Amino acid sequence: MNRNGHARNAPSALNVKNARPNAKPILITGGAGFIGTNVAHYYLEQGQRVILYDNLSRAGVEKNLSWLKQTHGNLVDLEEADVRDAARLKKAVNHASKIFHFAAQVAVTTSLVSPIEDFEINARGTLNLLEAIRAMHTPPPLLFTSTNKVYGDLSDIEIRRRATRYELADQTLGQHGISEKRSVNFHSPYGCSKGAADQYVLDYARTFDLPALVFRMSCIYGQHQFGNEDQGWVAHFLIRALRDEPITIYGDGRQVRDILFVEDLVNAFATAQEQIETVAGQAFNIGGGPRHTTSLLELMELIGQLRGKKPEVQFDEWRPADQQYYVSDTRKFSAITGWKQRVTVSEGVRSLYEWLLETNNPEPVVLIENGANSRQASGLMQGSDAPRSKRLWAETLKTRKAA
Repeated sequence: MNRNGHARNAPSALNVKNARPNAKPILITGGAGFIGTNVAHYYLEQGQRVILYDNLSRAGVEKNLSWLKQTHGNLVDLEEADVRDAARLKKAVNHASKIFHFAAQVAVTTSLVSPIEDFEINARGTLNLLEAIRAMHTPPPLLFTSTNKVYGDLSDIEIRRRATRYELADQTLGQHGISEKRSVNFHSPYGCSKGAADQYVLDYARTFDLPALVFRMSCIYGQHQFGNEDQGWVAHFLIRALRDEPITIYGDGRQVRDILFVEDLVNAFATAQEQIETVAGQAFNIGGGPRHTTSLLELMELIGQLRGKKPEVQFDEWRPADQQYYVSDTRKFSAITGWKQRVTVSEGVRSLYEWLLETNNPEPVVLIENGANSRQASGLMQGSDAPRSKRLWAETLKTRKAA
């Protein structure tokens, strides 16, 4: 048994006789995670069957899985498996009408501690998926989520320091954000592994004519997100505040991000799948854009307004490859599809805050250290080793300083 109480060699859910015979299901890798749950719910509400391909290693995902099954019943199938298991993945792909690929290791700190594992999950796992799709007579459309980290730390862009945030010296760039025209510049093992996967998806679309596209995503937040220090920071800050626990900010808190509410993201995904012939083979920057930005300090103020008191904040050193300013230029995708962001920062943060209250102030996220070689690799391993990776990275920095 694994730590979640599931058999490691669980039988394939693809053999369960609860599926409608007249329609192929939608496959979502990392389907029990935050974004996967929201995408699954969107399609399940339309009566479409969904296969959640996930190994349930991320703390909190079993709550998402339970909610999906309780809400949608037999329309939901779980394939508890790893994206590095090429045979299991290929079998799932053969059943799919559409594919969303969210399964990943997404913590920069974890990638610094275990770069080979990071590569195997993000790059090799994606290549396994692409090969399975390529082998099909009629390949299903694939939407892959990449990251803004493929653009590096953006240290060449001049920024100005203001009271609560950084801003760009170039007003034109500040008006629109970072576009897809910027050259990729991978930083950190995580940036390299996701960047490699990003490029493989684009090349398979070009070379093998696969109906695939890439979303280079900024910060996404919303219901069903169980954030931690390394990933899902909007939810993480809210959870800490709800527990009256101190919040650690790495750097000075003026770093700026465009944040996108998950409902707007799901609408972008659905729009892309509906217009796949138009958008296939392209990469799009997706986030809140210039009208939906916040700095960490400004988010603390907003949380204080919601709670009636400001959270306790402590500061620590900047983390490797952290961008002081990143805002997505989403005009390319909007111009092609007509999609636009609708939920404001204050509306979205309030909605997530209220959801967390309704779920009875979520229990602490318990992160169990089994060791990289002993635990099952992640179908969705977002930040699952955050405390361990943070400690080991701190030890690395200490050794370097001593040298």
